[in-house]
Formats: sequence, C-alpha cells, structure tokens
Amino acid sequence: MVTSKQIPENICCSTLPSGIRVVSEFVETVESVSIGLWIGTGSCDESTDEAGITHFIEHMLFKGTATRTARKIADDIESGGGQLNAYTSKDVTCYETRVLASETETAIDVLCDMLCNSSFDDEEINREIQVVLEEIKMIEDTPEEAVLDLYDSNAFGSNPLAPPVLGTAATVSSITREKILQTMRLRYCPNRIVVAAAGNVHHDRLVQLVTRYLGHMEGKSDARPYIALQTSPGQTRVTRRDAEQVHFVLGGPGVSRHDPGRYALSILSNCLGGNMSSRLFQEIREKRGLAYNIGTYSRVFDTGGSLCAFGGTSNENFDLVVDLTIAEFERVRQDGLEKDELHKAVRQMSGVIPLSLEGMAARMARLGDTMMFYNRVIPLTEVLEAYQAVDHNSVLEAARASLDPASIALAAIGPFKKTGRRKAT
Repeated sequence: MVTSKQIPENICCSTLPSGIRVVSEFVETVESVSIGLWIGTGSCDESTDEAGITHFIEHMLFKGTATRTARKIADDIESGGGQLNAYTSKDVTCYETRVLASETETAIDVLCDMLCNSSFDDEEINREIQVVLEEIKMIEDTPEEAVLDLYDSNAFGSNPLAPPVLGTAATVSSITREKILQTMRLRYCPNRIVVAAAGNVHHDRLVQLVTRYLGHMEGKSDARPYIALQTSPGQTRVTRRDAEQVHFVLGGPGVSRHDPGRYALSILSNCLGGNMSSRLFQEIREKRGLAYNIGTYSRVFDTGGSLCAFGGTSNENFDLVVDLTIAEFERVRQDGLEKDELHKAVRQMSGVIPLSLEGMAARMARLGDTMMFYNRVIPLTEVLEAYQAVDHNSVLEAARASLDPASIALAAIGPFKKTGRRKAT
C-alpha cells in the first residue's frame, strides 16, 4: 500500500510498499519538469580497495540497457528538448533530467531503465575505465579542484569521507562487472531511493509511473554506520612547477546536517567569505590586491562537516594571505560578528534562498536532498525562521568550535620554493 501525505508549498510525499520514496512539487506556471533519481550512496560507503566504484557506476548507467543503446538513452531525452545528467558526491548519487511536462513518462522510463536494466558490458567497462582515468588526470591538472581533495584526504584522516569521489588510478583500473553488480545489490536498494520532481507534474501520476517502472524492486540496504568526522590539524603542500599560483584550502571542523548549529555556521561562512562584501574578499582582494579568487564554504554531511577558506595567489604572497586569513579567523573567534554585519547576513540569506529556488532543477534538488537525509521536506518557512533565529552568541559559538587554531588544517598546491619559514613537501 502506498502511503501519501501533503505538506505546504504544493509538495506531496509518498512511500511505496518497497520503501521507495516519491516527492514532488507542483508548479502550474511552467511547462517543464525536473526529475531526479536519488540513490543514498556515495564514496563514503566504499572500502579502500573499491574507491571510486560508486562514481564509476554512475558513468556506466549511461552506457546501455537491454533495450537501449547509450545513444538511444541520450536521444530519448534530447529529442524532446530535454537534458540528462548525473553526479556522485561523498554521500549521495543523483541521476537527473529536465524535460517538457509532456515528456514526463519518457523521462521516468529512461531513468528507471538505466537503474534496473543496465547491461554493464565488459567492453564498455574497459572503455569507461580509460575515460575515468582521464577524468582523474584532468582533476590532477586542475589545482583549484585537486586541492579540495588534498584537504579532505589530510584533514579527515581515516574517515570514509576523506578519499576522493573519483577514486585512484589503481582502484578504478581494478573495477569489474562482478564488483559493480555486487555494489548495486548492496546499496541500490529501495530504502535508499528517492524519486523527486518539481514542475508541471501531478503527484498521483508520478507515483503511478514510479510504481510501474520500479515497483518490482526488492531488498533493503543496511543503515550507513556512524563514524564521527573530525579534522586533524596539519599542513600539506604539493609542488607544481607548471603552476602560476598557489591554490589553497584552510579551515577546521564544521557540523553535521542534523546539527541546529548549521545555520549559524552558514551565516559565519557568508560573512567571512561568501560574497563581495565579506571580510576576506574586502581585506585580501579589495584592500590589498593579493588574490583574484578568495572565499569560504561550509559543507555538511551526516556525521560532521568543515568550514574552510579557499583561494589562489602568487607564491610570493601566499604566506601573507594565509596569515591574513588566520587573523580573520581569530578575530571572529574572539569578537563574533558586528550587529549590522549579522543583520545583513541574515537578511541576505532570507533573499538568497527563495531566489535560488526559482528554477525547477533547484526545487527538485531541494526535495531530493532533504527527503534523502531528513526523510521529510523541510518547509521553506522553517528554514528562514532558523536563519532569522541566528544571533551573536550562536555565531560566536560556531566560530570558536570551527576555527580553533588547534584544529586548523591547510592544503596547498603551487610552485613552492624552499624558504626558511615554510618548506614545500
């Protein structure tokens, strides 16, 4: 029996007997629908010797099924004007499409066919291994991306969130059809699946389609084990002789998805480096001209998170930029945010969030993400009220927990020269 409920904002949720969750938001004023097939698995579920297999499976689901070639998968979506894509993160995988409302059934059919009937042909696997190896090389040749993986691998230590999503050349090269099928049997189960849609789509019709194409699925995945995420202080530098800049990530521990303090941490990140009026942008770029790219980000996972500054600068200015960033960290740890600064940040978030949801893809992502990790869609009013409740003390508490000098880690990639103060590794 399908269980359903309706919540505000024209959002409806249902759960199929198998455990698959279906969530949708009806928007009458558009002609399109964005659909996401969310799987609650990512690189954090992998053992050391299978690193990268979740991302590899994402690639392989586009390579053909029993009734569709790789070309036909693309044609069936694109011939109607639609788009098809996917991504893998540390804790979730999403296959997404945006189509005209009249193409909704075709889109569901294609996504479910990919999920349930992919061929995993050995020749295609061997070919895709080479593609992913090139993708790994591309990341390694892009220091502003590679440094993010470098930070995680060092700051997160032995936690499953530390390794890169793509895996390594050695682990990817060892992937076989048997490993793929075993991984899917263990993790691509109904209780880890959410189908989310936003746009001109009626919920009852969506549930009918998901039942038709996925209703046969059975099985249940074990819950993901809880392994607390902590950051380890330290500094890692990699020399790239062909680089013109030093790209760096500098930061400390954040909070989990489920911690109420995540709203205060988001406000803190916004004020430190989230926009052009932020502290780091004004001090390092506008006042001193030391960097073109400087900012912050706050990431949240089931078991913890991180608050980090990132940027790129010349080797000659790198030590100064790091010192200025740390000084700003310490200033906010001691004094928190100014009253006007905090008010502006809260007001800004109250505008940024609704503006970000003007597109159907963003609305769908909100539904899929929150249903996957909270088993409910958090009402927009609840989110805005949580931001409006952020005060000086909650931000100060977040700053002191995340930016403690004893917990700060640094990762950097650039054309380092040996100096008396700091040495390249």
